[in-house]
Formats: sequence, structure tokens, C-alpha cells
Amino acid sequence: MTSLPDAKALAENPYHDRVEGNILVYTAAGRMGDQEISGRNAAIPRQSTEFFPIWAFQLQSGRRDRTSGPKRWKFLGLLQHIRSYAEIQIDASGSKRSAFVFELYIHDQQKEIAVAFDRETIAMLFNNHSIEERIEIADRQIELTEPPIVGDRLDDSAELEQVRSLLLKQDPKQFENTISELLLRTGFNDVKVTRYSQDGGIDINARPGLASWPMRHILVQIQAKRWLHTVGRREVAELRGSILPNSIGCIVTTSYYSHAAVAEASSHGKVPIALINGRELASLIRRYGMNN
Repeated sequence: MTSLPDAKALAENPYHDRVEGNILVYTAAGRMGDQEISGRNAAIPRQSTEFFPIWAFQLQSGRRDRTSGPKRWKFLGLLQHIRSYAEIQIDASGSKRSAFVFELYIHDQQKEIAVAFDRETIAMLFNNHSIEERIEIADRQIELTEPPIVGDRLDDSAELEQVRSLLLKQDPKQFENTISELLLRTGFNDVKVTRYSQDGGIDINARPGLASWPMRHILVQIQAKRWLHTVGRREVAELRGSILPNSIGCIVTTSYYSHAAVAEASSHGKVPIALINGRELASLIRRYGMNN
């Protein structure tokens, strides 16, 4: 059971459960200190071999809202575990901690499911490989990189996560504006945010400045993804299909990339796509004084 995060909820907890497309991103229980995987959380990754059902419900309104009646809760669908991993987060006291994140695919095709047959239903969904068309095996594995090297040392992971948590509180439009400001501060020219849409297309166009004079004529087309869930191979391939001829594509995200996404971005014989993950982005924002 989860709820729709409003601006207040995100301000208090940037790691709040989120539904992004058909993916539910769930951070394990507990907002203070290091998390330990136990109980039901420990069972979630075993779903792919034990085929037990996970039901998803989302709270649509608070108890004081009497207009919604029994429709306060919305059935999202049965969930299928895609991937889970440990990451550094900032807890409710502002301290660094280790937390566990689960990414679950929402099977929302069936609006009603008989409780007595939920195990058979989820087993059928697994056997039909219904999410393999969207999420390949290599997309289940995530690229968790070390903090970037600044000078001769690793950038501080706690400070980077403080910056990333602020980015996660932004709405998508604010995030695009942040990326455009970063481009300007790092010497890019003709930086233009495109008309806001949710179609997965190009968000920002820019051209390298004089510091990159051999390439100053090249158009850089950027897709900004203020996501909690992992960017996969499909998103990289779709961006490549969206960029103009003789231009460079780049994805900037607050999350991570799957192994398949990284391989697709540098695939031989294809136009390369630059990938900037959440830690790299946070490092750039700190370095150019945008986190003040």
C-alpha cells in the first residue's frame, strides 16, 4: 500500500514511493538509520522463483476527504519484481545511511482479480514473459558506480546524495531548467528548453561553447529524466531514434542505468549516447556552485 506523493510529501521525503510509468519504486520501511532486509522485504526478490502475488493499492485521498467514500484506495494491479539494490540515501535526520530500493512492474491489464486465484494469475504473467518485451534480462542488472573522482580523490558520497535528494524533490519541469542552467554554467551556448511534454522526446538543445571549439557546430540534444527507477536499454534506443542527423544525444537522470542501457549507449556501429547518472550529475552541480 502506497500513496500519491504531493509536493509536501516529496519535500519531507524525496525517496517517497513513486509510480513512474508502469514501474513502482519502493524504498524499504524505516526513514532513520541503515536499513536491514528482513520479513516481507526479504521475500520480494524471491518472487521470480516462488511466484507469490504482490498486490498494489494506492491511496487517492486522505481520511478527512469525505467526497471519495470507499474509493479512497485504487487497485493498481499485481506487482512483479524487476530489480532491487542497496544505495546511499539521506535519512530523515539528514545523515547518510544505506537503504534498499525495489523496482516492481505493475501488471495493470486486469482491473479485477479473484483473490482465490491470485497465485495462479501471477504465475501465468511470469510464464507469459509479459514484461520481457519491455525489460530484458540485462536490464535487470544495474550499474552502481563509485562517486566521481575530483582531483585525486573520490567525491564525498554523502554530499553528493544531499544534492541528489534535492533534485528528486523537483518536478520534471524544474529539473529540466536545472539541467539547462548547468549547461550554461559549463560553457554551452544556445541552450533552449523545448516545450514541456511527457512523450520521452528531446527536452533541451544546446551547442558547445568556445572551450570545445572543434565541436562548437554540433547540436547536443538532451533528455532529462528525474526518475527514481533505472533507465533501461529501450530509453537509450528511443532517444537515438529521436535525435537529429549530425547531432549528439545525451540522457541525464537522477537514477541509474542498467547494464543493457550502458551497452546500448556505446554499441558498435550505432551513434553513441552519453549517459550521466545521478551521482555524476550531483558532482557537476556541486562543482559549479549550483547547490548553494
